[in-house]
Amino acid sequence: MRRTYLRRLLLTGTALVLGASSAALPGWTRSLFDSKPLNQEQFAILARAVGRDSWKLLVLEQIKARPLCWKDQADGLVEPSLNSFDFTGICSRYLDSNGYSLRTAGEDTQKSVRLRLRQGQRGLELHALDPNRSTAVVVARARQARRNKDAFVKLKLEPGWQLERRAYQGRTLSHVYFANRESLNQLRAKASNRPSRSVRMATVAQAPRAPRSPSSYAGKGPIPLEVIPFRP
Repeated sequence: MRRTYLRRLLLTGTALVLGASSAALPGWTRSLFDSKPLNQEQFAILARAVGRDSWKLLVLEQIKARPLCWKDQADGLVEPSLNSFDFTGICSRYLDSNGYSLRTAGEDTQKSVRLRLRQGQRGLELHALDPNRSTAVVVARARQARRNKDAFVKLKLEPGWQLERRAYQGRTLSHVYFANRESLNQLRAKASNRPSRSVRMATVAQAPRAPRSPSSYAGKGPIPLEVIPFRP
């Protein structure tokens, strides 16, 4: 019993020391992973049409210069040329959350925040979306959203976003980040303060018009006046 008591006392004391150390050292609570910059030209962020109205996100990486893993078509879509050869050691594919995720302000974002493709009137947008929050952050976008089962839509990262490689204790891993130096809360605040195009158009449409000056009726004949009958 005495040994058990002493062991518990030592473990408790160790936990208290570690807790105090982690509170005193900000770096202790940092993300488990680091990240390293990448050559953005070696990657393509693509959207593949699935079913009647869904989209699937994938990221392609060109490891070797030839053969090309993807080709830009004249119609603005992208041909997945890696499907025509054995791309082992030449191309890499990142197909889901096991291959890519979000990183903001030097930290991995919470698992509840997911990357989702949304189609609208202005094309296709890649959102960082938390189901518990109403404001979505636009990570990348494409002006068009043509659906073609044999070709992909290419998205362009928004300003401030870039692809980075996950690293652990100096060793690079295969996982890719959609990274931004600002925190997710800062990005949400900017998104919430930026009215959408539909809101701006509605505001313009509802704005009261200034009364027309008498000179605007010049040369257009007599001005019709409302006649109000006299009633004693």
